[in-house]
Amino acid sequence: MRSKADLTAAIRNGGPAVLVINARARTGAALLQHAPRRLTEQGIAVARVIDVRRPDRLPRALDEAVAEKPDLLIAAGGDGTLSTAGKRLADLDMALGVLPVGTTNNFARSIGWSGDLDGAFATLGSGKVADVDLGQAGPDTFTNMVSLGVSVQVAGRVPHRLKRHLGRSAYPLTALAALPGHRPFRARITAGDTELEFETHQLNIANGAFHGGRRIARDADIDDRLLLAYRFGTASRLHLIGSAVRHALTGAYLSMDDEPFLTTGDLHLETDPPLPLDVDGEIRGSTPVRIHIRPNALRVMVPQDFTDR
Repeated sequence: MRSKADLTAAIRNGGPAVLVINARARTGAALLQHAPRRLTEQGIAVARVIDVRRPDRLPRALDEAVAEKPDLLIAAGGDGTLSTAGKRLADLDMALGVLPVGTTNNFARSIGWSGDLDGAFATLGSGKVADVDLGQAGPDTFTNMVSLGVSVQVAGRVPHRLKRHLGRSAYPLTALAALPGHRPFRARITAGDTELEFETHQLNIANGAFHGGRRIARDADIDDRLLLAYRFGTASRLHLIGSAVRHALTGAYLSMDDEPFLTTGDLHLETDPPLPLDVDGEIRGSTPVRIHIRPNALRVMVPQDFTDR
């Protein structure tokens, strides 16, 4: 495994790159037309472009990209695409490059993306390689978040066309439609000597710093060796709505030391009744489950001012 400085230098000196584009992402098809040229202008040596038009084709496309043994594998897509790419590149001696063209782009924001696609291209051309954490939920690796409750219903219901036209507003609208029929659940979190038990409609366990395109807490970080567990409200549906709105408005000002957060590197989660898990937007596994951090498991291109711990 090369040092981060050596891998950065290899990319700068013309080391090969492979570009994988999810053409079904919100603006992925448009990006396909100009991304290779713009990468070349940034000094990135693109050896191959792989166009993915079906979601079930993505894992195979990433396997093909990794088989090329590039120094840089650039993934263009939303959080689902980047999560799949991050898991595939875990513990490998190559860097993940990010071109965020999804709806919320939580992972890209967590690694310092400013929200401007031009900035993403510039990062690939002049950034650096950093190591960031991944999460592990049972057998499944994740980049952003594990959640359960209303979000599981939302993950399976948000229409692709609605996401394309409304962006991240599609998620809360779908959640509101699902909420009247949703039943609260009891959760128990054990982390070392700490044990929490409560009722709620929604529980999140985050590795990254953003949820729904908004900051979870001002000091949350994808490179801090910590999971951030928090719930939205209690068993009351009105409390859930109020808690979610309040968090969306104030998350950038909250600290991880504040309520309702629990920070830990390792936890055990039980629920009554047992519930399915939303792992980075895909329904995989169920409670009870152990969730923990995999420190520095993924190499990724980040802006020069990103704090690499």
